[in-house]
Amino acid sequence: MILSIILCLIFTVLGGFHFYWLFGGVWGLKKVIPTKGNEKNMLAIPKFGTLVVGLVLVAFGLIYLIKSGLINIQIPNWIAIYGYWFIPSVFILRAIGEFRYVGFFKKIKNTEFSKADSKIFSPLCLVIGVIGILIQLIK
Repeated sequence: MILSIILCLIFTVLGGFHFYWLFGGVWGLKKVIPTKGNEKNMLAIPKFGTLVVGLVLVAFGLIYLIKSGLINIQIPNWIAIYGYWFIPSVFILRAIGEFRYVGFFKKIKNTEFSKADSKIFSPLCLVIGVIGILIQLIK
């Protein structure tokens, strides 16, 4: 139960950051988008994408809150079977990365994003993945 609550809080905070950026916030923005060297951000993130990511993160938090038993909402059986494995898998894959800009095994390591990714984002994704797997194994 405690691990589910921890994941719910993490996902809620992460979703909150995305909503903050959606509504014009700029704090931390330079560190969350991969860049090529000292160039500008290589991705132009659309507002709709930021909204979707924020909603998905909050939904993940809600799913783990349901898992904790603190709220009782019926969810489809397939979420209970596959979703609780899917979510940690996505975050473990994110921690491993795509071997160029993102993850523990990235090649580009001297940008603001890559430094933040190495210190914060990839370890956080690994922790989320491990906690998610532990929740499933402990059931």
